Amino acid sequence: MANDKTNKKRILKRIIQLLVSVGGFAYIFHKIPLNEVIENWNFGMTPWIIAMLVAATLVMAIQANRWKGLSVQGPEIPFKTYYTYTAMGYFFNNLLPTGFGGDAVKSLAFGKNFNQTSQSVSAVLIARIQGLLAMFFCFFIALPFALSKAEIPWIYTLIMTVASLACIIFISLCLFSDKIPVPASIANKLTFIAKLQKSLSIYRHHKKQILLSSLDSLWLQLLTLFTAYAYFKAVNVDIDISILVVFTSITIVISMLPISLNGIGIREGTQVALFTGILGIPAPVVLSAGLLGYIPLLFQAMQGAIVLLTYKKL
Repeated sequence: MANDKTNKKRILKRIIQLLVSVGGFAYIFHKIPLNEVIENWNFGMTPWIIAMLVAATLVMAIQANRWKGLSVQGPEIPFKTYYTYTAMGYFFNNLLPTGFGGDAVKSLAFGKNFNQTSQSVSAVLIARIQGLLAMFFCFFIALPFALSKAEIPWIYTLIMTVASLACIIFISLCLFSDKIPVPASIANKLTFIAKLQKSLSIYRHHKKQILLSSLDSLWLQLLTLFTAYAYFKAVNVDIDISILVVFTSITIVISMLPISLNGIGIREGTQVALFTGILGIPAPVVLSAGLLGYIPLLFQAMQGAIVLLTYKKL
């Protein structure tokens, strides 16, 4: 009975997220005619699209390398295996209703196949948080320069400050999770918790790996920012780098709110609110640039689809 209620709540949540995403897109294209968006696309943007695809591949390679570096226990596993599972994760990230679904699928599948589930889940979780911290690091460095060039409402800075503090607290709890007592009634039913606590806390003794994965996270953030720069350049828009860093980071954080499917509809609305509302860039241009950002995501998902069709053991 309890499972039925849980399933109904989950289905209702997905329906609401779908409605928000569809409603968001419907509202945007009601305000911004599709033909005005499409007219900003032309063959001249091809070099920038190619650059985005190269960046997308580098992102996957660095993520695989970061995951490999954080796998401090168990047998030595080739880099190509981590890349393969990373590609699979991107496929499910675009298929499942949250932007984190692929992380869960790839870490659990990897852990099951190599008998190190807690290690795999811990490494992916730490890597995800490090990625967010790298983004906040870039945001707060760029913020003073951006504020000197544009009037950015304080609410955005507040949101980013709260989110960054939440990440710092969360990663601290992860690294010291073995110090957090778990009630026996829960520990006995969910034996995986103790294994996960041990796997997370072990990173306190692997400072080199944490440092190297932090550097990987910074490179990933720079590539993410380059992708944003590229899709604006593709529609012939020049944006100050500091403002691009700040607005892209804000868009990512707001899109992570679990109120739509993978941030679809919310992401586009946020971009228009920031780049049009604050900078005055025409909304059709902003939307045409933002939609180009789906090209590298689809490219990454296609690699995952090939992996799933090719590697039957996954």
